[in-house]
Formats: sequence, structure tokens, C-alpha cells
Amino acid sequence: SAVPLGASVRAVPLQSPLPPAEEIMAFVRSYVVPEGFPDSVTPSYVPYMTWRALKHFFGGAMGVFTTRTLLSSVGVSQSKVTPGAIAINWILKDGAGRVGKMLFARQGKKFDNDLKQLRFSSDLLLEIGAGIELATAAFPQFFLPMACVANVVKNVAAVTSTSTRTPIYKAYARGENIGDVTAKGESVGNIADLLGTGLSIFITKRNPSLVTSFALLSCGYLLSSYHEVRSVVLNTLNRARFTVAVDSFIKTGYVPSLKEGNSQETIFIHPWRHEPVSIGLHYGFF
Repeated sequence: SAVPLGASVRAVPLQSPLPPAEEIMAFVRSYVVPEGFPDSVTPSYVPYMTWRALKHFFGGAMGVFTTRTLLSSVGVSQSKVTPGAIAINWILKDGAGRVGKMLFARQGKKFDNDLKQLRFSSDLLLEIGAGIELATAAFPQFFLPMACVANVVKNVAAVTSTSTRTPIYKAYARGENIGDVTAKGESVGNIADLLGTGLSIFITKRNPSLVTSFALLSCGYLLSSYHEVRSVVLNTLNRARFTVAVDSFIKTGYVPSLKEGNSQETIFIHPWRHEPVSIGLHYGFF
């Protein structure tokens, strides 16, 4: 029927509005989980992202301590040091790191095969670099060489971490959603990093022990990194996983599943240091 002249028309929503709590949860989910979660990712995605978030939390907290130490060591707190000298030292430090990153990038072919071992090694390198940065507080006169070495080490770790990130996200993506999985994974890491930074800023106001704080944060970071790497389930065979499968078949006649093979893969020792895998029978004469 025709609408009477002068009558108002009101749109009726097709869906009832969500309760405030559900709207907040939907807003948060849009930033931290891929669309279609949990069906759009593999089951091991949740433990991986949980440990990854914890690692970034501890990493963000450590960043506050290292940055504060570097600024103090370079002479920001000392009025007798000119801003120009401070800037030159800082630029040289960053330049050395970029050169190290460029030189190490030629090793990129190895990142596709043993990414778990290299990923954990990159976090170990990051801790070493952070430790060198904190050591500049004890030897401020050697700030430039120590900061350059630390930045080279940290940039090498950054290249390794960045290069191994995409294959890991690809293993978790179901369908053509690797971009969404990557974006949400990086968002979770950034949120955790910001939370860790905020907590560390609050803690530093109380002037805690630098060594004790760094030791505790480093333990949390490396523990989270280890469990993060252990939770990765890759669908391909490298030398380490192939060794696990062949060794199990020869000894028991059983071929482990993908999850079992990944869980038995060693993380601390690089696969190329393993003994050669021999397939076949050994005959002896009596």
C-alpha cells in the first residue's frame, strides 16, 4: 500500500544488535584472530600464538631496559657531551647493524629448510645482542664498538626471524588466507610488545636491579621462544624430521604422524650436525 503523505519511514534492522560485551569481544577478535577462526587455521595455531605473544611481551619489556642503558652510555644524561657526538655514535651503531643484516641475507636459502632451529637461534642471538647493550653501562668508554657489535648481532637475528616467519604462518593457514593469518599474528605480537613496554616503564620507575630484571626477562623470553618453536607443526620434511621418521620406522616399523615427527625434532642442535642417515640392511659374514 502507498505510504501516506507526510508519514516518516523508519528502517528496521535485519539483525538484532549484540550486547555490549559481545560487541567488545567481536571488536577485539577482529584485531587478533583471522576471519573464520577457528576453522580458518590449523589446531596448533592457538598454542603457537599464545607463546608468541608471551615472547613479544618479554621482548618489549627488555627493550625498555636496553634503550635506557644505551642512552645513558652514549652520554644523553651527561651535559658535557655534545648532541652532535651523540648523534654520530648512534648513526654509526645503526649503520653497522644494517651492514650486518645485508651481509647475512645471502644465507637466506638455508632459512627454508631448518627454520625451527634458525628461529630459536635468532632469539638466542637477540638475547646476546641485548646483553652486550646492557654491558655498555659498565663500559661506557667502549660504547661505540660494543653497540656496533650488539646491533650487528640483533640485525642478523632480525633477518633470520623475518625470513622464517612466512613459512610458519603458511603452515597454519587453511585456504588462501595467509595474508590474514600473517596480519593478525603481527598484530598480536605488537599488542603484546606494547603491554610489555608499558609494564617495563612502570617497573623502571622503581629503579630495580638491572642484572636481576634482565635475567628474569631473558629467561621468560627464551622459555617462550622455545615453546613457540616446539608448537610449530610443519607439513614438509627436512633432514631433522626425515631422520625422526626413518629412525622410528627402522626401529619399530611405525612411521610417526606429522605432529609426532615435529614434536620429536631437535631444536637445540642443528640438523646438519646429525649423523648421516643410512637406509638399508647391513650384512655380516660369520
